[in-house]
Amino acid sequence: MEAVDRVREALKAADHPDSIAAFESGTRSAADAAASVGCDVAQIAKSIIFRAGDEPVLVVASGSNRIDRKKVAAVTGLAVKPADPAWVQEKTGFAVGGVAPVGHACGVTTLIDADLMALDPVWAAAGSPMHVFRTTPQELVRLTGGAVADVRQD
Repeated sequence: MEAVDRVREALKAADHPDSIAAFESGTRSAADAAASVGCDVAQIAKSIIFRAGDEPVLVVASGSNRIDRKKVAAVTGLAVKPADPAWVQEKTGFAVGGVAPVGHACGVTTLIDADLMALDPVWAAAGSPMHVFRTTPQELVRLTGGAVADVRQD
């Protein structure tokens, strides 16, 4: 599986343990992932891709939060809009439901939900709707180079 391999290689290149696990029950949504992993929905670090012109903006958010696009735009200085699944796959190399925070096929502007910083461990998608990897919020910041920001919809 090429996308999962890209995530594995990105983790390895960053000296992060290969903590990728597969779950036959699926991890497509935050609720599915939490049920599969056996953690709280908030501990799922969901990756949402927005579109700023032709550039992807990745927000890694707590699974229990909805994202406020106005806050994302304010922090990045970019006008962001939802991205359709075909565009997400074309740009990042990941299908919606398996978008990882690392291993993208292109450069991405990344924000990390400030609410994730209080949780440990967190689980993030690893390239498919059935794969996740265990990490910490601090490692997500290190791995992605993302800025920590308040992106939660109030």
